[in-house]
Amino acid sequence: MSDLQQPGAPSAVAERPDAATGATPPDAPRRRRVRPDESHARRYGAGFLVKLAIMAVADAFGVYVLWSAWVAESWVVLGAMLAMLAVVNWVYFSRRTVPMKYVVPGLIFLFTFQIFTIAYTGWVAFTNYGDGHNSTKDDAITALLAQNERRVEGSPALPLTVVDDGGTLGFAVVEPDGTTAVGDAEQPLEPVGATVADGQITAVDGWEVLDRQDVIARQGEVTDLRVPVSDDPNAGSIRTQDARTGYTYTPTLVYDETADTMTDTVTGAVYTPNDDGQFEAADGSTLDVGWRVFVGFDNFTTAFSDSRYAGPFFQVVVWTFVFAIASVATTFLLGMFLASVFNAPLRGRRVYRTLLILPYAIPGFVAPLLWSGLLNRSFGFVNQVLLGGAAIPWLTDPWLAKLSLIGVNLWLGFPYMFLICTGALQSLPSDVLEAAKIDGAGRLRTWRSVTMPLLLVSTTPLLISSFAFNFNNFALVYMLTGGGPRFEDASVPLGHTDILITMVYSVAGLDGTAPKNFGLASALSIVIFVIIATISAVAFKRTRSLEEIN
Repeated sequence: MSDLQQPGAPSAVAERPDAATGATPPDAPRRRRVRPDESHARRYGAGFLVKLAIMAVADAFGVYVLWSAWVAESWVVLGAMLAMLAVVNWVYFSRRTVPMKYVVPGLIFLFTFQIFTIAYTGWVAFTNYGDGHNSTKDDAITALLAQNERRVEGSPALPLTVVDDGGTLGFAVVEPDGTTAVGDAEQPLEPVGATVADGQITAVDGWEVLDRQDVIARQGEVTDLRVPVSDDPNAGSIRTQDARTGYTYTPTLVYDETADTMTDTVTGAVYTPNDDGQFEAADGSTLDVGWRVFVGFDNFTTAFSDSRYAGPFFQVVVWTFVFAIASVATTFLLGMFLASVFNAPLRGRRVYRTLLILPYAIPGFVAPLLWSGLLNRSFGFVNQVLLGGAAIPWLTDPWLAKLSLIGVNLWLGFPYMFLICTGALQSLPSDVLEAAKIDGAGRLRTWRSVTMPLLLVSTTPLLISSFAFNFNNFALVYMLTGGGPRFEDASVPLGHTDILITMVYSVAGLDGTAPKNFGLASALSIVIFVIIATISAVAFKRTRSLEEIN
């Protein structure tokens, strides 16, 4: 026995498994086995209980989303949420997926806010989604039947009271013979016991009479409600606009489910579904309400070939590139120049640097509004004070409006370039600059051959991101010029200072100047994505080449 080994202590050899059999010697220490009746708090600790509570909240939220998707018949959302719930529970309750516990939250947000958004935009780009094509065919049929109604000639005005039964709205009316009846959207009018005062129903058996404030709060439901007069659908239904008087209306369109046709009872015209998601008659006329259908590359074809969009589209594309390149170039050159000046030891350098970054502290959507007032032709500060009352059309002349955009963006953007160039200059290796001086290089040669290449290596990725930002600088264009002045020869609401993203906004109809066309707007969004992705990929490749050279 070795002198270092105490009597009775297990030997080092005995503690290891036998090399031949793989069995552990009897005298080797063994891991403690957890008893089945041992509590979870003792087995896992407080951390497990906290995780259990958090996962219970997450699962409860997930079940709520699943139920909402099921009710709305949104099967894609239901399937995606079900898959995410399964993955999250497997990751956080499995001991084999410890690294994934830190990655899963980010992946969920990436899928929800990036991948799903891009995929949904791509799907919309291949449909006719927009005004008149907002929903399914069944919804379109329901809307057409509801919107195309006329009052029955000679029908009396019925005193009406809005009633409620467990959340279900109904109408209680006083019939011409003095009897009272009540009904809702599913049950036709039927006699009911009611109290009538001054010709108006004040109480109904089994129903709650809504007061005026409740009716106003549910005004949309009241005006949309249609109560059938009887079991015969041709008898019409009761509608109201003021919640006090009801009239009998009958639909002017009749839908034949077997033939899948819509017939106008007034003109006798028969409408059949077409490939564009509308009911179309033999003479080519269509009904107003349609439904979403797959249209393939029609939206892309419209963007590039339709005379309404093709001409303005190419002008907007050219100006978008000019604006983005000019914005990056001017802000970078001015920011780099100021960073170089204040990188040298100067008295009060910190104060100057603080003053220079003040424009960067103003919100990006507020500053353009301020400048739109300053550049106003009639009463702007620039014309009235600085230029002595001149009437220069800074925002209404096409060329001056473009120049104003670049100038205002220079004022807003140079502080950012100043900050990144200052940081890059301060991080340059001093030994390389010292070696250039020893080799006899002057300031200009040192700047051109040493400082500038090293500066570009660290700032080029930020210049690429700045280009992508200015390519989609919606706030500046929309707040300063609104895309104007408008093209004189264009039939669409687009202007000389519109960039692609503001064009998408106008084409989508979100500004209220045109009908909504989400399909075409999504197609243009994909074009923007492809352009920026291609330019960014090429630029980053060139950046790696620059790093290899240096």
